[in-house]
Amino acid sequence: MMTVLDTSCLPPAERTAAWAEATAEALVTTRMRFPDPANFGARIGAMALGPVRLSAISYAQLVSYRSPRLIRASDPELYQIGVITSGRQSIEQARHSTVVEPGEIVLYDSSRPFEASACGPGCCGSLVLQFPRSLLPLPDHLVAPLCGTALGTADGVGHVFRETLVSLARADADLTPLDRQRLGATVVDLAAAVIARCVDRTSALPPESRTATLFRQVRAFIAQHLHDPGLGPATVAAAHSISARYLHRVCQVHGTTVKSLVRQERVARIKRDLADPLLHATPVSAIGARWGYPRASDFTRAFRTATGMTPTAYRNLWRGADAAG
Repeated sequence: MMTVLDTSCLPPAERTAAWAEATAEALVTTRMRFPDPANFGARIGAMALGPVRLSAISYAQLVSYRSPRLIRASDPELYQIGVITSGRQSIEQARHSTVVEPGEIVLYDSSRPFEASACGPGCCGSLVLQFPRSLLPLPDHLVAPLCGTALGTADGVGHVFRETLVSLARADADLTPLDRQRLGATVVDLAAAVIARCVDRTSALPPESRTATLFRQVRAFIAQHLHDPGLGPATVAAAHSISARYLHRVCQVHGTTVKSLVRQERVARIKRDLADPLLHATPVSAIGARWGYPRASDFTRAFRTATGMTPTAYRNLWRGADAAG
């Protein structure tokens, strides 16, 4: 992420003003109060994903208020959905007052007045995704009652959403503009799924959003259960309370099958382990068993089908490269 501001690089007397200016540019304009301005410190990094923006924020105690007057002066009409990463924080919006802890997800709206604050001692942090309200595939009358409330802890689809934001925050700087555009659409779909779950109105999502979200959940489930030799369509379908036939259709829309996804994910991890010099003493068969292939013959056949060589030959290839380097 690009660092927008790190106040540790500034004299203490300039930090609060610089922070107010930076957040107005990266997020939305607010008025701020600083309980301990002499010791204030904060940092913000940001990345653009097409019309979507992801910010990683950490800051000492403060109170931030967005008034009706500020909204009238400038309103970008954004939804903001934050994953709390550290500290206790509070939000008041639309007659809701909520305290959120690390791991929780909170929603707010730039078009409605709000007050947010860091509640306790120490540094508070969050990942904030903001995007034009027009991009959210949910009607405002469903979203409005949730503004200023916690959307639960980051489990289920919330876990997928949180891990996606964390991965994006760590992404390499060489993402192309097209990569960023696609990733922006992906995280907005996930945000919609998190919000829809909270109102138990997943049916309000357009079919394409529901299918895309379910496919990402399926991929995340597969990645978490690669060690299970029994991982297959029946297991995945049961875990998501859908039929195997419907699961097949969802994967077909994305040009793949459950079996292909499982094999691709397993082979990717096996290749990583076989190439790792620290694991060269680990038997090849043990690496296969770790990733869901307890029978050596099944492991060798699957790996050769995917790569054109045996696991042992692949490891030796990397050993030769290490020795040459």
